[in-house]
Amino acid sequence: MTTLHDLPTPCLLLDLDILKRNIARMAQAVARHPGVMLRPHMKTAKNAQVADLAAPGKGPITVSTLAEARYFADHGFRDQIYAVGIVPAKLDAVAALNAAGSTVKVITDDLDTARAIAAHRGPIEALIEVDVGEGRAGVAPESDALLAIGAALGQRLAGVVSHSGHSYAGRSEAAMAEIAEIERAGIVRAAERLRAAGHAVRIVSVGASPTAMYAEHLDGVTETRAGVYMLGDLFQAQIGTHPLEDIAVTVLASVIGRYPQRNAVLLDAGALALSKDRSTEAAPRDWKFGRVLDLDGKPTLGDAMVTRVHQEHGEVRAAEGATLPLDRLPVGALVRVAPNHVCLTAAAHQRYHVLEGGRLVAQWERCNYW
Repeated sequence: MTTLHDLPTPCLLLDLDILKRNIARMAQAVARHPGVMLRPHMKTAKNAQVADLAAPGKGPITVSTLAEARYFADHGFRDQIYAVGIVPAKLDAVAALNAAGSTVKVITDDLDTARAIAAHRGPIEALIEVDVGEGRAGVAPESDALLAIGAALGQRLAGVVSHSGHSYAGRSEAAMAEIAEIERAGIVRAAERLRAAGHAVRIVSVGASPTAMYAEHLDGVTETRAGVYMLGDLFQAQIGTHPLEDIAVTVLASVIGRYPQRNAVLLDAGALALSKDRSTEAAPRDWKFGRVLDLDGKPTLGDAMVTRVHQEHGEVRAAEGATLPLDRLPVGALVRVAPNHVCLTAAAHQRYHVLEGGRLVAQWERCNYW
């Protein structure tokens, strides 16, 4: 039987028990809102087996690349929103997927692109992206641009879509709920204005893991998109998406050097295996480049963390005021690193080595790239 000691390091581990807990927690949170569907965002997991758990029965999903759209369509997930602004050059690829039986909907906040969608011969529907406060993309709910784009899309208009990424700045359940209400009010207002102008708006789609978890109500919304909640990470744990112990993905790494003079060890997992994301720097607890756990995924190493990374090296030190147990970390010892930002960490790896009940049970391939 293959064990963790047989795996090449660094590599990506996925704890199936935690994954299922996280999926159930979000499903329960969304079920509080009658008539609102969860459309899981697969941009983090990028895997069909995870999608089968998050969207049972090949249910509706969200994707972030054309590669994902093709991959998930091939695995039976036909109802998709491609939730990154479309460019006209990609419309033929979307139309081909839809002609083969999928219903991949695109999004735009650009008038010329809306005209290109309306003029395309293929079967394509679009949602208008609405800015509800994040300031990344989208038109304002009260803008003239919203109505102009709706008019340009005409019968191709499927609805409106927003993303409350600014919710990541919140640090309490009350703050998440407040941002969720701002998003809800903004997107519903956009839908109302389009309907008043004579347009059918059947999809009113909001999305972000923390707001999906803590929204007090979603009146007027038809669906919510969330994704990172499935796998979890150190940052999401600190904004309340899931408990700290429910991070489903870790990076298995080997100790490659011990340095008693500075109470540190080196791992063979550096910037390329962990990413350089420092999202926890602004959170209540800064985990530097990742929390270091023992081989069983337990925090028995004095809250050790990766404090410095090079391309293939990660330096581990104990938390301030603690001592790293070097006697337990000889060269060749295996540890697991919980990531700051799982989307970026997972993207560096080709597959998940899946654990259930602490035992390796499968390998699941990821759909990376674009």
